[in-house]
Amino acid sequence: MPKIPGVNHLQAVRALEKAGFRVVRQGKHIVMSDGTRLLTIPRHNPVNAITMGGIVRDAGLTVEHFKKLI
Repeated sequence: MPKIPGVNHLQAVRALEKAGFRVVRQGKHIVMSDGTRLLTIPRHNPVNAITMGGIVRDAGLTVEHFKKLI
């Protein structure tokens, strides 16, 4: 599982918005969608590295591409 340490949840949301995802709803978690995929991002600062790696994988991105979007 790829690791992306030290990512603030707001940075992750902005990077995923650049990748074509939009916020569907917010609460204790932020739910984002691109029309086909749903991603759930916890509101933690920073988001756990393993969790963020899984979110990036579920989004269909590579770690390198995600780091460029941040």
